[in-house]
Amino acid sequence: MTPLEKPVAVPERLKERWVLDTNVVLDLVVFRDPAVEPIAQAIRSGAAVPVTSQACLDELRRVLAYPQLKLDESGRLAAFECFRALAKWVDVPSAPSGPLPLCTDVDDQKFLELAWHANARYLITKDKALLRLAGAVAKLGRFAVLKPGQARRRSSKGGAWPSARESRNNGAAGARDGAVFGRDGSPHACDPTAQGKTP
Repeated sequence: MTPLEKPVAVPERLKERWVLDTNVVLDLVVFRDPAVEPIAQAIRSGAAVPVTSQACLDELRRVLAYPQLKLDESGRLAAFECFRALAKWVDVPSAPSGPLPLCTDVDDQKFLELAWHANARYLITKDKALLRLAGAVAKLGRFAVLKPGQARRRSSKGGAWPSARESRNNGAAGARDGAVFGRDGSPHACDPTAQGKTP
């Protein structure tokens, strides 16, 4: 089973909307990070659906081209299309939302705006600037800013998710090889080039 294969069909109204910042997306579609396997499992089970915007997709495309990721053109395309195929696109107005606190890193404000306009439950991030706003955002009562591990513990859907250690023992770990990953090192099932193939 690949970490982000096509989700189980679940009525849209029953799915939690989650905003994943770019680093978390990279952990899902580029790196073999067992710490985010519970997030992938929530997406697979249909309990959660990632949401995105044009600004977030533009950043993802740009970051995937960073030379330190060592992705060739096909790897970049596969990673990008994998996430885009799973995420629900949300139109975010260009004008800032008045109630939202301002992030000290202006490039991260788009994730707050997306969570607000998408009616997301969580903004899942490892970014310190966003995490510092967790308290201020919580007071608004619309969504929570959480680390990946906190989202796993606090979600009320999808049953008991495996810990990072359990995921690692199940084969989720492995050295990053610069390709969109599966547990066995194969491409994601949502990689267009992998459709119809048996991993």
